[in-house]
Amino acid sequence: MKKLIFILLASFSLVSVAQEELKEGVISSKMTMSSDNAEMNSQLQMMGETKITTYFTEDRVRAETSSPMSGESITIVDKEKEKVLTLISSPMYGKKYTMTDYEAPEDLGDDIKITKGDKTKTILGYDCQQYNVTMKADGVDMTMEIFATDQIKAQTQETSQFGDELEGFPLYMKIDVLQQGMKMTLLYDVTEVKNEAVPNNMFDLTPPEGYSKMEDQ
Repeated sequence: MKKLIFILLASFSLVSVAQEELKEGVISSKMTMSSDNAEMNSQLQMMGETKITTYFTEDRVRAETSSPMSGESITIVDKEKEKVLTLISSPMYGKKYTMTDYEAPEDLGDDIKITKGDKTKTILGYDCQQYNVTMKADGVDMTMEIFATDQIKAQTQETSQFGDELEGFPLYMKIDVLQQGMKMTLLYDVTEVKNEAVPNNMFDLTPPEGYSKMEDQ
């Protein structure tokens, strides 16, 4: 279960009026976890919340994640250069990096099903559409309720695999994970959206000093 939590964290960021389309800026978000297993839930509550900051332009994204359990991770996606740099600093792995090729989302497989819901809501002034997702991977069943806005032109690592089936940037996600009869719930909320220029050096694909390449396991 601890390995599952780490994977989920490492991969995982106004008034009620229409906002202008946002193509560059900074998004702050948080994620909390709970479980129906009393012992696991106690451990999760002691962890507190995970903080996520996402910097984006039209073709580049930098997501910074900080968690007491998994440490810190940074993922930089550059679609023009077709590269993805991931930096991990954690008690489990130390300081490691990976450099992979960016791959555009392909057609969804049979293990992922997405349906457009009949609900909408306004979050931080952005109109959001409900999506319901069910998926299965490596023996883990997941169901998601997502509210996404098409007014923010950015992509998250968590939802990029859904391709054109899910339009927009998620401002709220509820993820229920079931593994070996144990249920865990992750709640993701965007807390702030800033319309501001992002410096180019935030998307530098050069691994920092002190990081070594993570070899294939």
